[in-house]
Parts: sequence; C-alpha cells; structure tokens
Amino acid sequence: MSEQPPFFSYEDDPDQPGWKLWKATDPTRFNTLLGPLSVRVDGGIARVRMMPEHRHSNLRDHVHGGALLGFIDVAMFAGCRGFGVLNAGGAVTLDLSAQFIGGAAIGEPIEAQVELLRETGRMLFVRGIIVQGSDKIAAFSGTLRKSTPK
Repeated sequence: MSEQPPFFSYEDDPDQPGWKLWKATDPTRFNTLLGPLSVRVDGGIARVRMMPEHRHSNLRDHVHGGALLGFIDVAMFAGCRGFGVLNAGGAVTLDLSAQFIGGAAIGEPIEAQVELLRETGRMLFVRGIIVQGSDKIAAFSGTLRKSTPK
C-alpha cells in the first residue's frame, strides 16, 4: 500500500523570515481559494495571514463574510499545526462561532490570531480574532476533533 502524499505543505517562507507557508498541495481543493497562508507562532498566539483578492470580495468591495468564515475555519487548523498539536488530514471542525465586527479591505493582509485554549485526547478548543492592521474585523471560537489514529 502506497503512502498518501501530504494534504498541505508547511515550509519556511523564503520571503518572510520566521514565518511558515501553509499551502494546499491539491489545487482542486477548496482551501486553494484562500491562497497560501503565512503562519507564525508568537508565544501562545498563532498568527495566520491571508491576502484578500477581488475573488474574495462582496458587492461593497470588502472581504465577503463567507470568505472570512472560510479563512477562520482554515486558520484554526493552520494555527493548531503551528502549535504542533495537529497534522493536516482527517481532523474536522465540530463547531465554529463568529461575530463580525467590521469590514475588511481587499488588497491588504488580514490576520487571524489563534489561541489554543485546551487540548484533550481528541479535541482542540480555540478562539481568536481577525484583524487588518489595527482594525478588528471578527472574533471567533471553535472546536476541532482530531482524526482517529490508524
């Protein structure tokens, strides 16, 4: 039986020392819609960055709420990978709660600041905030269920 290739690459970012690039390896998956994400862990916070493009916009030329929710969902996984408590693959989101606070501009990076509240044998409890510069865009909390070991 052949080994399955990794779902994501997680490598040093040559353009941003101290950051990792989190990229889906299969271009046909939903995650590639967000583009490559940059990840850095500073203390107890995983910083996950995305560059919003026109394809992420709503009719008001802000980042679409659905794009923000997708980013939050993926940022929880990327953040937990940064903390070293999760590998990409079979984990799933059990719940996600988000509160939209303000609009995010297209063409300026947005950052999810992810905090791991608790890890159990099968669960990861996280919360965080989305910022763009000094503006708060959204707050979130969620629960991830780790995959069952083979």
